[in-house]
Amino acid sequence: MSINFPLVLVLAVAVCGVLALFDLLVLAPRRRAAISHYHGQVSEPDEAVIERLNKEPMLVEYGKSFFPVLAIVLVLRSFLVEPFQIPSGSMRPTLEVGDFILVNKFAYGIRLPVIDTKIIQIDDPQRGDVMVFRYPSDPSINYIKRVVGVPGDVVRYTPDKHLFVNGKPVAQELLGEEAGSLGSVMLYDEKLGEVEHLIRKEMKRYHAVPGGEWTVPAGHYFMMGDNRDNSNDSRYWNDPNIPKPLLGMVPDQNIVGKAFAVWMSWPDPKSKNLPNFSRVGLIH
Repeated sequence: MSINFPLVLVLAVAVCGVLALFDLLVLAPRRRAAISHYHGQVSEPDEAVIERLNKEPMLVEYGKSFFPVLAIVLVLRSFLVEPFQIPSGSMRPTLEVGDFILVNKFAYGIRLPVIDTKIIQIDDPQRGDVMVFRYPSDPSINYIKRVVGVPGDVVRYTPDKHLFVNGKPVAQELLGEEAGSLGSVMLYDEKLGEVEHLIRKEMKRYHAVPGGEWTVPAGHYFMMGDNRDNSNDSRYWNDPNIPKPLLGMVPDQNIVGKAFAVWMSWPDPKSKNLPNFSRVGLIH
């Protein structure tokens, strides 16, 4: 069972806010009245009694303490920047398993938390962007891929691993074999839109590569991983509940944000290895 963290956070902020407001409007005046009454009953007030009369209920005390912290976290996470950890190798060599990344939540527009309704349009995803989105077949799962096709594009991928956008081949330059692969994996420099980035191809997996052509409808995006032969992306998605023209596409309402930086890498937190910062930098 997955936890809807944004919903939990919103509810926590709401509960803490209600407790703080209830204390401000109801409980605090009662405490002040009790202290004032006590002062009128004695000639020498006991500080211990005053402290007891002024003491906040434990639930209210915790609510007031957590409210500003949770509110700041909610604003930062919902509207500015959200951290994610890379769980798979589908974006290698750009992103490795265990990379901790930062995602710009307002790059493509301001959305309300939980319901994800866009209230302010800022920009649209561009070819080459690395984007986090909710998997169309199961929105509780976050995916990260690269934008290959934007609305109106015709994307074609051939069984011999060549990518075409609107009938033109996407520029790729062979850089050489991946270290330690014994020639079975090749690295390429690819230029997609205005973005240059590395991609990875396994030379012995022609049988696993689906060829096809897709037209990207309005309000949708075609996504692929940089690890071209090990990525569950738009080429593979097959959900009978999604209409065929939209199959493999990511709708705009599923967009989480644009990944822009790696700030730490920790492939196995359960091991004795410490996190490292050798991969810190901007994402291209």
